[in-house]
Amino acid sequence: MAKTLEYYLSLPYKIVLHPSPEGGYAVEIPELPGCISQGDTVEEAMAMIEDAKRAWIADALEHGEPVPEPIPEEYSGRILLRTPKSLHRRLMERARAEGVSLNQYINYQLARVVGEKLALKEEQNPNNT
Repeated sequence: MAKTLEYYLSLPYKIVLHPSPEGGYAVEIPELPGCISQGDTVEEAMAMIEDAKRAWIADALEHGEPVPEPIPEEYSGRILLRTPKSLHRRLMERARAEGVSLNQYINYQLARVVGEKLALKEEQNPNNT
């Protein structure tokens, strides 16, 4: 059974709103490449992205192109990661030196790097938090 425009419009697509340096707001739906709009106010930008979403999906359906569905944002906290043997060895050595498990060591290092990147981004753009 073919999925309809109404089906796709009912899905919970993630909407990202960005203040524009020139004033107003830019808004996009990341799962629908190129589905962007803008507005002078948050309300206007949100209304405009809904129109853009409807047009994007309708056009894709009309041309027989696939319409991506939203990516679920449910996280189990479990990651299976394959690494080169040499990296695995180095990580194990570092974890042993710290007296922690490999899992704890990798978790700490990931959190540290992500935290530093977020702090740097906030420092460079203090009004975008």
